[in-house]
Amino acid sequence: MAKNHSRRFLDIVNSVRPQIRECRVHDVVDRRARAEAFHLVDVREESEFSASHIPQAIHLGKGVIERDIESAIPDTDAPIVLYCGGGFRSALAALNLQQMGYANVISMDGGFSGWKAAGQPVV
Repeated sequence: MAKNHSRRFLDIVNSVRPQIRECRVHDVVDRRARAEAFHLVDVREESEFSASHIPQAIHLGKGVIERDIESAIPDTDAPIVLYCGGGFRSALAALNLQQMGYANVISMDGGFSGWKAAGQPVV
């Protein structure tokens, strides 16, 4: 799903991946089918979220998620799935939330692009 991301950006994303949990699009689809309770957080830019997003997702852009997460999701044990366009920004955000004490954060690899490619609904 990678666009033309710079090598340095990909290097930093790849360096955090071993430190975080990731899931695939179908894992999120399965969790929803089982009616599991979790927070689905879109970390893309506000304009991206406004254009289209996964149903029931909340928006906390990567630029402000560390500032706003405690107000939006105060429970540091709450299950949280983060997504962005392809799974890169959400991986970086996942590490930061872990460092803030959030214990159940997962980044959805493939992101919104993978969600759409899998034929899942968007709003």
